[in-house]
Amino acid sequence: MADARRPWLARLAPGLAELQHYRRAWLRADVQAGLSVAAVALPIGIAYAQLAGFGPVVGLYSTVLPMIVYALFGSSGQLIVGPDAATCAMLGATLMPLAAPGSDDYQAYAMSLTLITGVLCLAAGRFRLGFLADFLSRPILVGLLNGVAISILASQSGKVLGLALKGSDTIGQVHSLLLQLPYLHLPTTLLSAGVFAAFFAVKLLWPRGPAALVALAGATFASWTLDLAGRGVAVIGAIPAGLPHWVSPSLPHQLLGTLVPAAGALTLITFSSGMLTSRSFAARNGYHVDGNQEFFALGLSHLASAACQGFAISGSSSRTAVNDAAGGKSRLVSVVAALAILLAMLFFGDALGLLPQAALSAILVAAALSLIDLGGLRELRHFSRSEHLIALATLVGVVLFGVMSGILLAVTIALLYFLSQVARPAEQQFGRIDGRDGFYELAHYPEARAVPGLLIYRFESPLTFFNADYFRRRVLRLAGLQHPRWVVIDAISMTKNDLTGFLAIDELRRELQHDGIQLVIAGRTPQLVKNMTRAGLSPEHTGILYFPSRQAALLAYRQRFDDASHPSPL
Repeated sequence: MADARRPWLARLAPGLAELQHYRRAWLRADVQAGLSVAAVALPIGIAYAQLAGFGPVVGLYSTVLPMIVYALFGSSGQLIVGPDAATCAMLGATLMPLAAPGSDDYQAYAMSLTLITGVLCLAAGRFRLGFLADFLSRPILVGLLNGVAISILASQSGKVLGLALKGSDTIGQVHSLLLQLPYLHLPTTLLSAGVFAAFFAVKLLWPRGPAALVALAGATFASWTLDLAGRGVAVIGAIPAGLPHWVSPSLPHQLLGTLVPAAGALTLITFSSGMLTSRSFAARNGYHVDGNQEFFALGLSHLASAACQGFAISGSSSRTAVNDAAGGKSRLVSVVAALAILLAMLFFGDALGLLPQAALSAILVAAALSLIDLGGLRELRHFSRSEHLIALATLVGVVLFGVMSGILLAVTIALLYFLSQVARPAEQQFGRIDGRDGFYELAHYPEARAVPGLLIYRFESPLTFFNADYFRRRVLRLAGLQHPRWVVIDAISMTKNDLTGFLAIDELRRELQHDGIQLVIAGRTPQLVKNMTRAGLSPEHTGILYFPSRQAALLAYRQRFDDASHPSPL
């Protein structure tokens, strides 16, 4: 009976199935890795909660249970989930225009947004939509991360300097910063400088060490010994040790148009970010990640976060890297890290309350600096000007219009670029090279020559309603210039044509026939004959000739016209 249940359990909860066969020899490494992950995740959870407009404890609520749930249901044995910079920036950009941060309405809308995101993830997993991650191409992700980095730098710069910035967007915040720079708060600024110095010193001297934890511990110690709160430095205040104050989710009908699209974007971004991280570590360590199972696990993790009054989460590359570098052996790492954070909440809440807000902002600024990827922008510029422009459009859109609008703008531009490529795809004409077999593109092989009387043409796209007429006009133009006896369409690229495409082929056949030219189709013969017949365009009615390959079409042409001046290709 147990053997019969095991495959089902492995599919539903891969982590639980693996933990049933846990090796005791892994325990020491997993505990050490779990404590290392907790040392990084605890301060980052507090800092990112501030970025999203929540109290510090909410970041910890969003860390503990989702981390355990993903460990049980995720397909990656290493991925660590929790608050993420891009996700939190999106949350803040979506919710701050709707309600005051810290209010019950803000929390209620955040819960609704997180619940909808979780449900969308579960639905995507159920309908096997793992391929949706491909919509966030590398140019969009590069532009998004750079844009989010700039937005974080602008929004947190005031807190680092002890200034209250005005303006709800990046441009307004930068303008307010420039006006208030002469009035910066010196104790806050010096504290931020010390946090920066400690953070980057640990990064330099102890690359695998918990740099954020060391820097924030130093800031907390300074806050206690120097009474920084009495000197005007804002601290986060005591963190409640009990259960979270319950706020029911709220989804007013007038906000559906805001929250549902935002949840869709969060679904795509959290999944894509998590998949990029999990795939990279899976490739490094020789295992496979299932995109549909990842959707399912992230959906349950979001529901778990909402149940704890938390917010949307994502896979974290930094915390996963800590897990990998610390030598974690199994999913128990996430469980150990979650329990360590929970104990810190229960027994060290007063100490965490002394933490200066400027120190958290300094860590966010340091994290934002690590998100800036100028090298990625340079690579895109060298590789493709169009993809470089898509990345720049995403960056500018995020900075000027916010994360949500910037992503939608970038996806729209990318889709328009894709449609332009499909509507006006590449095309090739083929010829022969004396003394060599096969066919060669005339544009790429200067020594290739067209076969006299033959126009061999390939349209590098399926024939659909938005490119069929272009295809017909291109073939007619080439036929008008070359005056062939036969026009041979190499149909190897013509997959999944629609009815408009088949009708365009028939219209092309009639126009060529009027000029005494025979239309021939080579390749994909059974599929095309079947589909053309279903469209009422059978070979008997159209007179189109079909051959299984270009070689077969060339042989038939030479046999028909007795072209003895060219050797047979066979």
